Amino acid sequence: MNSASDIWEKVKSLMEQDMTAVALETWFGDVEAVALEDTRLILCVPTEFKLNIIRNKFLKPVEKALHDLFSFDVEVTLLLPEERDRYRSETVSESARDPFSYYTFDRFVVGSTNKFAFTAAQKVAERPGSAYNPLFIYGQSGLGKTHLLHAIANEVKKNHPGYRIMYIKSEDFVNELISNLRQHADMQSFRNKYRTVDLFLMDDVQFIAGKDSSEEELFHTFNTLYEQQKQIVFTSDRPPHEMLRLEQRLRTRFEQGLPADIQPPDYETRMAILKNKSLERGITLPDPVLSYVAENITANVRQIEGVVNKIMAFQEMMGAEVDVNTITRAIRDILRSKEDFLPSADTIIQEVARFYQIDADVIRGQSQNKDVATARSVAMYLIREMTQLPLAEIGQHFGGRHHSTVINAINRIKEQVKEQSELSEIIRDITTAVNSAY
Repeated sequence: MNSASDIWEKVKSLMEQDMTAVALETWFGDVEAVALEDTRLILCVPTEFKLNIIRNKFLKPVEKALHDLFSFDVEVTLLLPEERDRYRSETVSESARDPFSYYTFDRFVVGSTNKFAFTAAQKVAERPGSAYNPLFIYGQSGLGKTHLLHAIANEVKKNHPGYRIMYIKSEDFVNELISNLRQHADMQSFRNKYRTVDLFLMDDVQFIAGKDSSEEELFHTFNTLYEQQKQIVFTSDRPPHEMLRLEQRLRTRFEQGLPADIQPPDYETRMAILKNKSLERGITLPDPVLSYVAENITANVRQIEGVVNKIMAFQEMMGAEVDVNTITRAIRDILRSKEDFLPSADTIIQEVARFYQIDADVIRGQSQNKDVATARSVAMYLIREMTQLPLAEIGQHFGGRHHSTVINAINRIKEQVKEQSELSEIIRDITTAVNSAY
């Protein structure tokens, strides 16, 4: 969830809970995400009529979805095409144009669980192409992998202003390739875009596994860049040897450099992150409050940032003095038990649809096409595993299918997961995507 377009897709997905698919497509289908500037999302609306409708009728749902996504308020600016063009041509600061310029090595809080990856990233930024190539950073979501990617890019940009730098999420790489193939576009242009850079950074590379054409393109891109001694950095939620659907030749190349893992922050690191984030936002938290949060928020850095944002918002809105009791009230939703954090069935179906590249409505429908039936069974299985929905209610999400049909699909996937390592990894990939989406 890094670029403005990524965030806009997540926002629309959240809005599906409160709007019909027809209304969403009618009013937001051709709205473009222009930029994300700190706490402002800039959108381009094609006509003045539609802009006025969105501003008067639909702006609050957009802002609500953004708040749900970030846990703090994000301003929405609507532009017409001519205003968008002026915006893009204006001379603005680098930090305004590049929301990732914030992610530097100075702002990365180093602890025992991430020091190795941090040091390796610094070495790569100091001498790109000559140290640890490729660098493969892996760990759970929200631990700082993307921060390190952008810190490398920012440091290289500062020290080598003429370097061509490419940052891409693997999902965007796959989608761009598919678009080129469908449109019979010039593949040489696609290849030149990625194979003529000095620094190549790919985020969440695990999602490329099992996609044959994309693996083929990445393999040749890797070889071209490596032979020219250009720096390559990947991030993933798992080490290369656990990417079972990945071609052996790609896995071998991932492993030939330096693998560096990041683990959840320990107590001391969480305390340091809290102090850092609090100072950045201009608030001072008493030690008992810091200790309380550090003891209770243990999953990842993103949660810790969310807590600080909620504390700041709570202070501004309530004017409350910060003590442990106040903080408990402010972050109660974050401290809820794990079973309260459940994705919706629609979110799961959307992520299954995205993975299999099949329309979500087709998965919900009556098609008996083999690929559609497989995706539908996987969706049923994941809904059962990740939510508390009864079988009958799961069936309602798939055209009112009988609960016996649902249980048969679930049992079939359970058996296949035991026997097929590839399907097991697919389930893991989609689960990761679902957890990142809500």
